Amino acid sequence: MVQPSEPEFEQAYNELLNTLKESTLFKEHPEYEKVIPVVSIPERIIQFRVTWENDKGELQVNRGYRVQFNSALGPYKGGLRLHPSVNLSILKFLGYEQIFKNALTGLSMGGGKGGSDFDPKGKSDAEIRRFCYAFMKELSKHIGQFTDVPAGDIGTGGREIGFLFGAYKQLRNSWEGVLTGKGLTWGGSLIRPEATGYGLVYYVEKMIEKATNGKETFQGKRVAISGAGNVAQFAALKCIELGATVVSLSDSKGAIICQEGITKEHIAAIAEAKPKFKSLEQIAGEYSAFSTKKVQYIPGARPWIHVGKVDVALPGATQNEVSGEEAKALVAAGVKYIAEGSNMGSTQEAIDVFEAERKSSTSLGSAIWYAPGKAANCGGVAVSGLEMAQNSQRVSWTTEEVDAKLKDIMVNCFNNCYETSVKYGAETNKESLPSLVMGANVAGFVKVAEAMKDQGDWW
Repeated sequence: MVQPSEPEFEQAYNELLNTLKESTLFKEHPEYEKVIPVVSIPERIIQFRVTWENDKGELQVNRGYRVQFNSALGPYKGGLRLHPSVNLSILKFLGYEQIFKNALTGLSMGGGKGGSDFDPKGKSDAEIRRFCYAFMKELSKHIGQFTDVPAGDIGTGGREIGFLFGAYKQLRNSWEGVLTGKGLTWGGSLIRPEATGYGLVYYVEKMIEKATNGKETFQGKRVAISGAGNVAQFAALKCIELGATVVSLSDSKGAIICQEGITKEHIAAIAEAKPKFKSLEQIAGEYSAFSTKKVQYIPGARPWIHVGKVDVALPGATQNEVSGEEAKALVAAGVKYIAEGSNMGSTQEAIDVFEAERKSSTSLGSAIWYAPGKAANCGGVAVSGLEMAQNSQRVSWTTEEVDAKLKDIMVNCFNNCYETSVKYGAETNKESLPSLVMGANVAGFVKVAEAMKDQGDWW
């Protein structure tokens, strides 16, 4: 199950197992404990060589991967990450999380993940196209609309999905919904770029509503966000739309802090510049939108200890981006709601800080509530599932239709996590809000386990 050289997967595995053990699930249903060793080994791992030619005519070699983790609920579903850090441990952790995340959407999708250690930064469009065709030459043998439907991820945006789809179509002589995140003119879905960020905010809306008995909303809240990609941009835009003040964004090189509030114009400039691989430091110095409000750039920093007083924190960059010390800083800054737009955005030490604060609260008004990525950021894959449905029916839904379906999925996901935690929680402090970590893990795990049992994967 867990190998010594797989720290990210080990973290994801232990986080799930420990919360299941802390719940009453195994006491009430001891038979489920035997599922852990089964569900924690991928059904299939595909690893392959990718050879391509750069613009100088030089041969380049990368590693390609697809982890097909679990198909109990439907075709394998999960993104393709293109980044130098990609390795089997990271893809196994992402695929493992994806199993239970996809279960929480209520849609018919299994869990998988893939990608390559190829770095699209600094590459020409022609080089990226040649890489994508070489990558799909092998991947196409293992995917299909009823088998495995990859999507985008870090480093894999609309351009890359287009090249990959074109290669698949050419290699297999088949136009099918084999990838999601496609262009709107050839099978893509409206709201797909916005989905993870919007869905994250819809989930937190329900957290705020439940914790305050409907007395509060995002209106007037101060929100710290990390990341500067689609998730962070659209989460920030939705927060602003709902009356919140967004005080931070970040990228791999540093963070921007704006105590008066990051604006829609700031985000528009970032959205224009990021596909050109410009850093936030460059964007803040070059774009006129940043001359109208005082924006502080902090090189080499994540935002959490620099944001000052905040009510909501939304990690939206990558895994393990909130440390235990940063979690303590957020608590000291008054944070009440933490929800991950990134996958496994908080270290275990950070989760322990947030959960300890939640358990020790003496009233709902003072409670701190943390939501894990597998629940809070499932909106992205949910709309990928909706894109698959539209492709199957050869229809296109309107923006309003997709957004309404997304919001329903996120509300149902929150209610499922909340109700499952109440049902299986072993805590005696009734003044505390129930653990959404436990709720998400138990709800996702039980759904997958029951499907696996019905299909004879365990008995």
